[in-house]
Amino acid sequence: MKQPRTSLEQWLVLQAIVAEGGYAQAAERLHRSQSSISYTVARLQEQLGVALLQPQGRRMALTPAGEALLRDAEALLSASVRLEDKAHSLQQGWEPEVRLAVDSLFPAEALLPALGRFAAHCTATRLQMHEVVMSGADDALHGGWVEMAIAGRVPQGFLGEWLMDAEFVACAAPSHPLHRLHRPLGMEDLREHVQVVLRDSGSRQPRDEGWLGAWQRWTVSQPETAIAAVRSGYAFGWLAWHRVAALVDGGELLPLPLAQGQRRKASLHLVLADPQAAGPATRHLAQCLAEEAAAWRAACPA
Repeated sequence: MKQPRTSLEQWLVLQAIVAEGGYAQAAERLHRSQSSISYTVARLQEQLGVALLQPQGRRMALTPAGEALLRDAEALLSASVRLEDKAHSLQQGWEPEVRLAVDSLFPAEALLPALGRFAAHCTATRLQMHEVVMSGADDALHGGWVEMAIAGRVPQGFLGEWLMDAEFVACAAPSHPLHRLHRPLGMEDLREHVQVVLRDSGSRQPRDEGWLGAWQRWTVSQPETAIAAVRSGYAFGWLAWHRVAALVDGGELLPLPLAQGQRRKASLHLVLADPQAAGPATRHLAQCLAEEAAAWRAACPA
């Protein structure tokens, strides 16, 4: 492998000269002698075979070649700082990676701000996120795939913290035949039409929640697909209210007038795989998720 002939220190000196406007000012900033600064830049230009600096009035400015090269060098300097920060974080006990399983029911309006806060604070820690449905969170925890999960229930053998309740509402498109009956609907009415349900992503003990025994059932993997199927008039289904409230307000979906069971609730919990072994990055992510969930609860659609 080819070895570099220049060093980060040389580029740092060049950066200081440009920022401060001259050799003397750079020497003062870097706490070095002016002769050392001059020698470092002269050596850098010699190694590269191009002129990097030129006088511009009383200041030293970059040549076109120097401007192009320093731009790339500054990226290397930033990467070097990040590398040192990461080493310091690891030395302090911060995990190099945190793995999280998130139930698809958890609203993006709470998830994304939490992840943003985590990224800003835990700069040396990568995040691996698994998006799951129903018992998929159970599998992730029991299988040791994750440090924490947002789960629809707390699996046996774990402790969890309640985050929120989400409401599901039976909906269909305004043009759906069920709305043309103009009366309270019963189970027999629903069984004659296509129902869309979400597929459980777990394999240990998959759940089949919400299906009413319709003669035709569409099982999909993503909530967005279920909403699209209902919105298009092909099926009815119980949809998360926080995902469809705007569509109902806009008249694109209508709640079904069920005699019973039009609405139901599901809870979400934050579960740490091993609270005693959780590192500082894992604990910080858990705190961010809990706080953003609380903020979402305060602002969620009624």
